[in-house]
Amino acid sequence: MKVSVWDTYVQREDGKVMHFDILVPNEVTDEETIFGFGKQYLKTKPFATKHLTAKECRFCHIEQATEQIISSIENVGFHIIEMENCD
Repeated sequence: MKVSVWDTYVQREDGKVMHFDILVPNEVTDEETIFGFGKQYLKTKPFATKHLTAKECRFCHIEQATEQIISSIENVGFHIIEMENCD
């Protein structure tokens, strides 16, 4: 499966900047849908964050998905790769 990678930076209310990637099937191109996946992920965090918009989330590239990513996408529609300040 080919996936689109959306590079995302979101300001936390404690001043730190979260960096994570939102991975979606290559066919998913609607930005509002992708932002919705990011917002859904942010709701799982125990801390508050600021807005997630096109300013914070941009298409980066397309890559081949691993089995773990495919499984996640099949279960919830997207996959998150946490990079910085996501805990």
